[in-house]
Amino acid sequence: MAKPADLDLDADRIVDAAIAILREDGLDAVSMRSVSARLGVSPVPLYSRVGNKDALLDAVADRLLADLAPPCADDEAWHGYAVRWADQLRGRLKRVRDSRLIIAPRRPAYVEASRPLVAAMRRDGLRTEAAVRACRLITWATVGFVALESGAEPPPSGPRRTVRSGGDADGVSPADADALFALHIRYLVEGVARDTAADPDASPEGAAK
Repeated sequence: MAKPADLDLDADRIVDAAIAILREDGLDAVSMRSVSARLGVSPVPLYSRVGNKDALLDAVADRLLADLAPPCADDEAWHGYAVRWADQLRGRLKRVRDSRLIIAPRRPAYVEASRPLVAAMRRDGLRTEAAVRACRLITWATVGFVALESGAEPPPSGPRRTVRSGGDADGVSPADADALFALHIRYLVEGVARDTAADPDASPEGAAK
């Protein structure tokens, strides 16, 4: 016979408990058993509410990555919005705390977040294919950047810093990472804008074809 606590259990409470464990003890501590123990129930009802552990982690990621994109003003040019969009995406992803939750190949949150950016690009004349490709470039660049910087160790506090190879994220200060990301996205956006300017179909008239 089911316990009253089991009957009152819903998916939102399960995800809440999993996120609390993630923030306290890390992703490896999140399991069906640890979540059920936190809720004071057996693991059995969790499977009927959210599925297996992979489904639970997907639900956690979807919750943490909800509403990623900032709104775009009607008069905001796509390239300015793209920079702001990427900056907010990076900030939100860094709060997830474990890169394994952000690099899964199919994250509905990324699709939803891309819609206003693609719309801004289309509004300003990019063809649909070019807008989708550009948005994918910016998304992947941002996700990859966050995944790399999330494992970086801060530089030593003393006056001497060890010289490291350019691909080594260790020893990069938060300010350095901010500057690198801004430059990274600027290069991408400027490249897309340059390619768009060279495309005769990339105009409000061409975009309507």
